[in-house]
Amino acid sequence: RRTASPIGNPASRRRLNSVTRITPFCTEMPKSAIKPTAAETLRLMSRIQRAATPPINANGTFKIMSNALLSELKALKSSMKISNTEIGTLIGLFMLPGLLLSIPAGFAGRYFSDRHLVAFGLFFMAVGGAIAALAQGFGLLALARFAAGIGFVTGTLYMTKMIADWFSGKELATAMGLLVSSWPFGIAMAQIGQSWIAAHHDWRWAFVLAAVYCAAGSMAVFKLYRSPANLSRAPSAKISLLPRSELVLTLLAASVWGLFNAGYVVYLSFAPRMLTAGGYGVTQASAVISIASWIMIFSIAVFGQIADRTGQRDRLFYFGVSVAILVLLMLPHTEYAVLLSLLFGLIGAAPAGVIMALTAEAMSPQRRAFGMGVFFNVFFLFMAFAPPIAGWLFDRGANPYWPILFAAAAMAGAMLANVAFRRMQRKYSLSA
Repeated sequence: RRTASPIGNPASRRRLNSVTRITPFCTEMPKSAIKPTAAETLRLMSRIQRAATPPINANGTFKIMSNALLSELKALKSSMKISNTEIGTLIGLFMLPGLLLSIPAGFAGRYFSDRHLVAFGLFFMAVGGAIAALAQGFGLLALARFAAGIGFVTGTLYMTKMIADWFSGKELATAMGLLVSSWPFGIAMAQIGQSWIAAHHDWRWAFVLAAVYCAAGSMAVFKLYRSPANLSRAPSAKISLLPRSELVLTLLAASVWGLFNAGYVVYLSFAPRMLTAGGYGVTQASAVISIASWIMIFSIAVFGQIADRTGQRDRLFYFGVSVAILVLLMLPHTEYAVLLSLLFGLIGAAPAGVIMALTAEAMSPQRRAFGMGVFFNVFFLFMAFAPPIAGWLFDRGANPYWPILFAAAAMAGAMLANVAFRRMQRKYSLSA
């Protein structure tokens, strides 16, 4: 016996619309509708393990290579007589391709698959590591950093797209949290392993092993990763630019991510100086501040899962960033340094996955490759200017608290950008 579809009934449609709120590219359900059962949770974790493991492992691999130079600064300066200015140039060269190539890398998605582009990114980072291992001076090291930077921007862009393609839905913040948390894990591995290799063997071996790790990651992604079944697998030469609504939302989402990361990077750079000014030793101050990074390995993913279970992404985001701002403002009270670092890692930096989940709401799937290029171009722009501004403030005031206040202002700006994102999202939803 045939029954009428409830969707075709006008009264049913009105009831359905009262239950769900439609945003441009996702449907937000009430809390009662998205609390998973135990079986659903097990299926979710299985899905994350199958789909997200290759890009998440690759993301950690990227950070191991990107941190290789920072782990070997002392050895490089002593063996090659490289100045602090040249060290700063090498660090900048790694980020420069992000400003130059993010949007062209987004266009590349029309011609090549995500799998090929991430494998290419990892391969180029391996090439950069090999060049650095052979370097005899600043010139080859500069070439190595630029080559690795090309791989970094390409791989990071398409790894984020992979996660967005697979997890556009209620578990997206969890999956993005796992992706982002692989960054501090890669940093921790690099700081421990590469420093030990440089101290007991030779700094060149640190670059060699990082290159081998990147090459292995490239092959693993190429062999193991599979795109979602409901996603078109055929690359197209047709360029899909963002319409005005998606462009505005993408710029605002990128501003949230860029300002949040600007505050975090300035915190990592100047919080140890706050503690040394308060009487801590240099090593002790760095160890205390690093507590936040270690905790972030777990807290970002847990925070994302809480956001997915409750459906309260914005409230959790505002709560986490408010705690981060409070921690930054309280840093002069160095007697609470350990507690403040714990709070920053456990809550303040934990909304990272929630922020990255905005990418799926800002752009439609068929334009996600180019949209991610725009997103990361804005992100790299913030990352290029925030540290110099913080350094200028420190030089002007001779007080590390001024850069910390700048970091707090950047975090507050991230909240304002998120407010603007939601307002524009509602505006475009109503006009659609």
